[in-house]
Amino acid sequence: MADVRLGSGESFESLLRRFNRQVQHDNILAEFRHRRFYEKPSEERKRKEAIKRQKSSK
Repeated sequence: MADVRLGSGESFESLLRRFNRQVQHDNILAEFRHRRFYEKPSEERKRKEAIKRQKSSK
């Protein structure tokens, strides 16, 4: 969970930028996209193996 606290004299825009950066750094949106639909364990295994094959071929 991204936790960003407002500093003294900090604008809302800079707080929002820090929050967005923290969300991207923690891969929260990517995790959400993966968990949006249920994926059977066999499908998950196949997907991860395909990713490994793609990375090893580069």
